[in-house]
Amino acid sequence: MVSPTSGWRTPIVVIVAGCLISMIGFGIRSVMGLFLEPMTATQGWTRETFALAMAIQNLVWGFGVPIAGAIADKFGPSRVIAIGALIYAAGVIAMAMSESAFMLQLTGGLLLGVGVAFTSFSLALAAMARVVSDSQRGLALGLGTAFGSIGQIVFSPITNGMIESLGWYDALVWLSLISLFLFPLALALPSGRSKNVGSAVSDNQTLRSAIAEARSHRGYVLLILGFFVCGFHVAFIAVHFPAYVVDVGLTASVGANALAIVGIFNIVGSIGAGVLAKRWTMKNCLAVIYFLRSIAIAGLLLAPPTVTTIYVFSMCLGLLWLATVPLTTNIVAQVFGVRYLATLFGFVFLSHQVGSFLGVWLGGITFDQTGSYDLVWQLGIVLGIAAAVLHLPIDERPLDRLKSAQSAA
Repeated sequence: MVSPTSGWRTPIVVIVAGCLISMIGFGIRSVMGLFLEPMTATQGWTRETFALAMAIQNLVWGFGVPIAGAIADKFGPSRVIAIGALIYAAGVIAMAMSESAFMLQLTGGLLLGVGVAFTSFSLALAAMARVVSDSQRGLALGLGTAFGSIGQIVFSPITNGMIESLGWYDALVWLSLISLFLFPLALALPSGRSKNVGSAVSDNQTLRSAIAEARSHRGYVLLILGFFVCGFHVAFIAVHFPAYVVDVGLTASVGANALAIVGIFNIVGSIGAGVLAKRWTMKNCLAVIYFLRSIAIAGLLLAPPTVTTIYVFSMCLGLLWLATVPLTTNIVAQVFGVRYLATLFGFVFLSHQVGSFLGVWLGGITFDQTGSYDLVWQLGIVLGIAAAVLHLPIDERPLDRLKSAQSAA
C-alpha cells in the first residue's frame, strides 16, 4: 500500500524533492571542515575554537531534530523544512560575518545548528517513507541517503574552488544563497498530519505513548547507543580530516578530493544498504559496518601517509559512511511503524549528534594539546568495535500491535 498524497504531491514528486533536500542540506553541511584552516588562519583562532562551534552545531542539530520531527509528524514536514531553510541561510551568512570566537559559536554553532535540524535529511527520509510501500521503504531510504552523498560530491570541489578563488568569506555567502533552494523544495513534501501509512496499519496511538513504547524496547535503546558511535566517526572525520591531510604533508585539494570520494562511494554504500535491508538482517549489517569502520581507521594509521592511502581510506569509508542511516531508520520504521517515525528516529539521531559533538570537540582539543589526532583515531577504533557488539542482540521484528493490525487488515 502506498501513502495517499494530495494533488500534485505524487510519490515521485515527494521522493525527488526529498532527495534534493537531502543533497543540498547535507551537502552544504558536509563541507564545513574545509573552512577550518582558512578561517582559523585569518581570524587567529585555534582549531578548538572552530571545532567547538561545529560541535555546538552538531549538538543543537541533535536536540532540534526530535522537536522538528514531532512538529513534522503533526503538521507535515513541508512547513518545518521551509522555515528551516530560512534559518539555515541566515546561519551560514552570519557565520561568515563572525569576528570573534563567541560569535562563531553563536552563528556557526547555535543558529546554523537550528537550521540544519529543521532541514534535516531525516525529515526528508520520513516524508519519503510515508509515500512508498513497506517492501520499497529500504530502497527509498537508501536513495534519499545516497543523495546526501551526491551533495558531498558536488559541494566539496565547488566549495574548495570558491575558497581558493574567492576566499572563504565569499564562499560562505554563496553557500547561504544556495541553501535557499531548500524553501521551494520543501513545498513539494506532504503538508498534512502524518498517518501510519505505507503499511496496512492505522491506529490511534498518541505521540506520548509511542515514545514510552520505544523507550521500553531494548532494541531501540541499543540503536540509540550504537548511533552515538556513528556520529562520533562521521563528524570527527568530516570536520578534521581535511586538516589531517594537510598535517601529514599533503595539499588541501587532496583533502577536498577525499571528501568527494567518500561521497561517491557512499552512494553505493547507502543504496546497497537499502537493498540489503530487503534481504538480510539489518542489525547484522549494521554490526558489520561498524566493525569494518574500525578496520579502515586502523589501516589508515598503519599505512604510510600518501595520496594513495588517503584515497583508498576514503573509498572504504565511503562505502560505510552513511550506510547506517537507511538501516537504522528502517529498523525503527519496521519495529514501531511510520506514524511517528520522524519523532522516534529524531531521538536516535540525537544520540548520533551527541557523538558528533564529542568527536568534533575532542578532535580540536586533542590536536591543540598533542599536535596530533592519533588519540581520537584510536578511540574511534574502540568505539566501532563496541557498536558492532551492541547491535547483535537487537530484535528488529515488528511489535505485536503492528502484527495484529496487519492481520486484521
